[in-house]
Parts: sequence; C-alpha cells; structure tokens
Amino acid sequence: MQRTYTGPSAMPEAGTTDKTTLTPEPPRRVVENDEYAAFARRVIRAYGRRIATGDVEALADAVALVAELDSAIAHAVTGLRSQGYSWADIARPLNVTRQAAQQRWGGEPK
Repeated sequence: MQRTYTGPSAMPEAGTTDKTTLTPEPPRRVVENDEYAAFARRVIRAYGRRIATGDVEALADAVALVAELDSAIAHAVTGLRSQGYSWADIARPLNVTRQAAQQRWGGEPK
C-alpha cells in the first residue's frame, strides 16, 4: 500500500513504523566515471588552448587548477580508504607501490 503525505491527516497511525512511504529514497543515478574523466580532460585541454591564444593573465588560474586537482585526488583517496580500500588497492591502478601511495596521501586530511 502506497501513501502520499499531504498533511497531518495523512500521517500513518500511531505506533506504526512505516516511514519508507513517507520519505522515499531518490533513485540512484549511475555515474560513468571514465566518461566523466574524459570530459574533464577535454575541458582542461580546451582551457589550455584558450590561454594559448594570448590570455596570459589566465595562466595563474590554470596553475590554480593543479591545486584543485591535487585536493580532489586527496579527497578521493580519503573516501576510498573510508570505504575499506587498502593502500595496495589504491596503488595498483596508479602503478605505484602501496608505500608510495601511503606516503603521498596517507597524512592528515587537509
């Protein structure tokens, strides 16, 4: 039985635990990370081409992107670690040792 909450009179009876129909979870959106990464690479390359046409002042903004990317990678590693991934799991796709990955990203989160 599906209920829609439209006001106090539509609340479930006292003592029931049927909250799932009142607060349905939104459908999970599938994210294709490889396609998203390819998109990000295209944007970054295009930005470099735009700067190359003569916008020397934008060069500082491009360098700031490096810091943003480093921060995003650190955030991703922290998230993967909290999901249970080992340093070896993280190091494997990067073609580095687990020790190298831990030395680079294993410090205190910034």
